[in-house]
Amino acid sequence: MTDALDSVDRDFRAMLGKLTGGIAPQDYGTAFQDWLAKLAASPEARAELQQSALQKATELWRFHAEALQGRPVAPTETGDRRFADPAWQQYPFNVFAQTFRTGMALIGEAARAVPGVAPRSAELVEFAARNVAEALSPANNPLTNPEVLRQAADEKGQNFARGYRHFLEDLERLLRGGAPPGSAEFPVGGKVATTEGQVILRNDLIELIQYEPTTPDVRAEPVLIVPAWIMKYYILDLSPHNSLVAWLVDQGHTVFMISWKNPTAADRELGMDDYVRLGVLAALEAVGAIVPGRGVHAVGYCIGGTLLAIAAALLARRGDRRIRDLSLFAAQTDFSEPGELSLFISPAQVEMLEALMRKEGVLDSAKMGAAFTLLRAHDLLWQPAVRSYLKGERDRMIDLMAWNADGTRMPWRMHTEYLRGLYLQNDLAAGRFQCLGESVSLADMTVPLFVVGTETDHVAPWKSVYKVGGLANSSEFTFLLTSGGHNAGIVSGPVHPKRRHRVHTRRAGEPQPGADEWLAANAPRPGSWWPVWGQWLAAHSSPGRVPAPPLGAPAAGYGPLGEAPGEYVRQR
Repeated sequence: MTDALDSVDRDFRAMLGKLTGGIAPQDYGTAFQDWLAKLAASPEARAELQQSALQKATELWRFHAEALQGRPVAPTETGDRRFADPAWQQYPFNVFAQTFRTGMALIGEAARAVPGVAPRSAELVEFAARNVAEALSPANNPLTNPEVLRQAADEKGQNFARGYRHFLEDLERLLRGGAPPGSAEFPVGGKVATTEGQVILRNDLIELIQYEPTTPDVRAEPVLIVPAWIMKYYILDLSPHNSLVAWLVDQGHTVFMISWKNPTAADRELGMDDYVRLGVLAALEAVGAIVPGRGVHAVGYCIGGTLLAIAAALLARRGDRRIRDLSLFAAQTDFSEPGELSLFISPAQVEMLEALMRKEGVLDSAKMGAAFTLLRAHDLLWQPAVRSYLKGERDRMIDLMAWNADGTRMPWRMHTEYLRGLYLQNDLAAGRFQCLGESVSLADMTVPLFVVGTETDHVAPWKSVYKVGGLANSSEFTFLLTSGGHNAGIVSGPVHPKRRHRVHTRRAGEPQPGADEWLAANAPRPGSWWPVWGQWLAAHSSPGRVPAPPLGAPAAGYGPLGEAPGEYVRQR
């Protein structure tokens, strides 16, 4: 009877998840109930909010009166560039903009000013209210957006005709599951993921690519890269000018890259243990057969870095020294402060996702993409919609956007274990994460660490990424903070005039300063972080150069099996 009730409950959650896009509505119901109850019990808070609202209304009326005089008056600057066009300084559009910004300020104040409300409840209330308010922005309405009205007058409404065609195209594409317009201009293996190499291993979860050398000789130690499996690996092998792989090869490194399979419902039972065993450990075995007797520069990006840290700690516990040093890019190991993504991580949310994945076998990338869109609704939803449907202008597709549209799925078991063990329970930071039947502790890691965080990362906040330095017992810990976000900050290319970075190395035995203290102590330097890491890799490599190893090791069962980028990266 209990099993039957559990099955009904899961089916209901799965059905509800499809209606809500995978978001658990009970989280928001509980948050609003908490906020309303505390507001009702606090006459002081109500009075303060009423006074603030009255003050803002008075200021807004004064702004309106000044704008009525006909002089250009700019709405209050908040860093939001949607009202930057001079047309927004003219009446009545400046009043529309100022009213919207005043309302947004009041929403934030109301959510945070009620005493006794749980911090998470306040965050959810503000998040939900802001997303509703974003839809009401005057920039989204063709009748209250002066830029759209000006363009419509200049083009005699042709912008609306183009926008309607764009809307129909996008609707059709959404219904049939097609890629965004322009994506076809970046075929995998044709314009992106073009670094030459061979697939030298293929199993049920990965293909391992070994790249061809471009220098007469190479550094002795190979580089093994573990990318995230919630994305295709070729974000690290985009166009030639920003391909990390191509740059490493040109620096004289022998580079291996894991390319993850895109799971289907048949792979629902693949778990974290499988990703360690068939992923990192299998790749290390292959690299060791091709480049025997050498330690490995192990590199992990995003969730791939988290997995690599788990595997490295497991190997360290076993006394396995194949990993010579560890480089982690935008990868969390302590999930106590996961940033804005915490809005979508709760027991209720995980239960809903688990029900959806159990029903379908996998979590589709579209559901993850919807969550990221809500975190930055103005940038990722409303602003593109205004350009495409009201102004009739298509954004120019670039390699990073095409890659971002090339989504992957995640198996039910793995993603459930990941969310529960890492996000909800923070088992890895606590030293109790279970991997292949053993407890994993990052404190067992003693190899040098090079860790990169990005300043505006919404996925892996840099202060969270930084914490690994206090969890591992590394002989040295180098932390580098670069400008940019989770993806663009990492894929900066070796030369980038708009990038800056801060970097510091802490030796074993030195205390780990807090994140804010570290930031204050390290001044920014201009330029891309890649050359800094390249120098670090060189300093942690054996002196001198050696002949390049062969592509694969057929005698040991390692290919070559076909040219890069392989088969798995092309799976839809």
